[in-house]
Amino acid sequence: MKIGQSSFSITRRGFVVGAAATVAMPAIVHAQGLEPISARMDFAPWGVQAAMHLAQVKGWFKEVGLEVDIQDGRGSANTLQLVNAGQVDVGQVQLGLVPQARLKSATVRAIAGFARATDLAAVVDRESSFKTVADLKGKSIVCFAASPWAPYIDYWLAQGGLDRSTVELLLVDPAALWSTYTTKRADAILSTGPSIIPPAEAVRPSRAILASDAGVNFPSYGLIASDDTIANRGNTLKALVRSQQRAWAYLRDGHVEEGAEAMLQQRPNAKLVKEVIVRQIELTLETFDTPATAGKPIGWQADADWNAALDTMKKAQALTSAIALSSIFTNDFVA
Repeated sequence: MKIGQSSFSITRRGFVVGAAATVAMPAIVHAQGLEPISARMDFAPWGVQAAMHLAQVKGWFKEVGLEVDIQDGRGSANTLQLVNAGQVDVGQVQLGLVPQARLKSATVRAIAGFARATDLAAVVDRESSFKTVADLKGKSIVCFAASPWAPYIDYWLAQGGLDRSTVELLLVDPAALWSTYTTKRADAILSTGPSIIPPAEAVRPSRAILASDAGVNFPSYGLIASDDTIANRGNTLKALVRSQQRAWAYLRDGHVEEGAEAMLQQRPNAKLVKEVIVRQIELTLETFDTPATAGKPIGWQADADWNAALDTMKKAQALTSAIALSSIFTNDFVA
């Protein structure tokens, strides 16, 4: 199922998961106590962060000997910078940012990819006639300059025979992004389907035109760490990844509401709406699998998916030179 197909509604879907989805968790308890590790999220709390909060509430971090400081973020790019600077140990971000960061001298790599399919989308009014990029000719599209979308806008428009002269592209401050769309000052918003569609339901019911439908391949959410942390804290990273595999498998196995409840418990002042978080988790889970990751563990990343992403980056002129896959990601921490 693809994010944003016209059949999408707020109604909850079930998820069928076989026995292989269950991740066995060894009890790794250190006699000297729990090992601290900081995990910075991509943004303010939303459904993609459910596995972190669920593992905290369930005590699964403690079971593997970890004391995890879960921090809210201010955007994937900001989190990546903090991980690169050594100010936080691990980041949960949109992994498609990593190749460009590496070419700009950052020393971070993806250590687990959870939402492995592209979730970038042009979110539009559910009742609109828009189905493809070409349908947005003459329409207004809102984004923000530092968005992960930014390097791909021109390439994406070109796939529909459009350019910036044939649409009204509104580049606004991140704080104005949501209101610009919900008050119908823009016909479409460039963002991620799972983050936007559920909260829009109450004010502007929406659906998504996936970026991947126009050939934009961009690995979505997962965990990153610096080369230094990877080299020196391997056992800690393995424990963290395994706890997240366990949490995501539990969520996918019919426990999405528990994930939402964990977030409400952990972030009581964030004014979260349970139904919105539930739907965000469900849509995030729909991005977990690609043909290249079929039958592989949660978090495992495929060369084919990354090669497709690099090809998109080259076509969009977002990548100016070649880069080795080994400098972008590792599966060493995925059991």
